[in-house]
Amino acid sequence: MSVLGVGGVFVKSKDPEASKAWYRDVLGLEMAEYGEFEFRHGAAVARYGEGARTVFARFKADTEYFQPSTHPFMINLLVDDLDALLERIKAHGVELVGEPESHDYGRFAWIMDPDGVKIELWESVEL
Repeated sequence: MSVLGVGGVFVKSKDPEASKAWYRDVLGLEMAEYGEFEFRHGAAVARYGEGARTVFARFKADTEYFQPSTHPFMINLLVDDLDALLERIKAHGVELVGEPESHDYGRFAWIMDPDGVKIELWESVEL
């Protein structure tokens, strides 16, 4: 028996339809059959090889990393072209939280979704 990965992230929303529309319009996610968003692992592996992974991490209760969100979680989305996505985000009038950063394990930028959840956008590196 082993856990293979994260099978889904399910988040409450005051207005699920508006939130789904925001993710569709601003981030370009395509809705699946039941109104959810699916991420097929094959596309990430094709782009990043071993760099395609899902990170599950715990933070101390007093972390400031999720701010300005007041939610006890943050969603990290793996992207294939951070610069193009940032242009799309800007065109929709969504502001970044802080400045984008580059590290040896990838590039990052942050935004807030309509429900006040901090979204971390991660362009991984090929391994």
